[in-house]
Amino acid sequence: MLVLDHLAVAAADLATGRAVVEAALGLPLQAGGAHPRFGTHNLLMGLADGLYLEVIAVDPAAPAPDGPRWFDLDRFDGPPRLANWIARTDDLAALPGSGVVTDMARGDFRWQIAVPEDGRLPADGGQPTLIRWQGPHPMDRLTIQPVRLIRLTIRHPDARALAARVLPLCDDARLVYETAAAPSLVAVFDTPRGQVTL
Repeated sequence: MLVLDHLAVAAADLATGRAVVEAALGLPLQAGGAHPRFGTHNLLMGLADGLYLEVIAVDPAAPAPDGPRWFDLDRFDGPPRLANWIARTDDLAALPGSGVVTDMARGDFRWQIAVPEDGRLPADGGQPTLIRWQGPHPMDRLTIQPVRLIRLTIRHPDARALAARVLPLCDDARLVYETAAAPSLVAVFDTPRGQVTL
């Protein structure tokens, strides 16, 4: 089974990503860290429903990685936007096309994550990136903010086929698939400001 773990907002740089997310939600992000394997770094926000929100960008201080960056960040441009959803599981091959299992570490966090060899998102974001935590989880260290995910809409040209593939493995009523001309993600949150969409 798959369990929704976190959502990732991609940004051209962390400062811009922080500004957009904090302005939308009205709450602060916390320091995350660097991912030398992929030349990226992040900021995090713990949410009240056991999820967390990540803002991720290329780290300008890091050497270029040997291959493509994860989360399709080599092709990212434009304003910060919700770009990826990540589900935890004990079976990193649960969905076809998930990618190569990659060992990762940041401080004392250890995890494995399935990353397509070309760095792109599985099914262009139509299915989650799969992760398996080994030890502490980021939610163990984050301040929990009064923000809850109400709905994550996955828009995709092949929405029906993807829903048939993913939803039997991820029993989460917040996940909704919609057919659309181009892939995108839309998350609606309950916040102290009311409902906010990213």
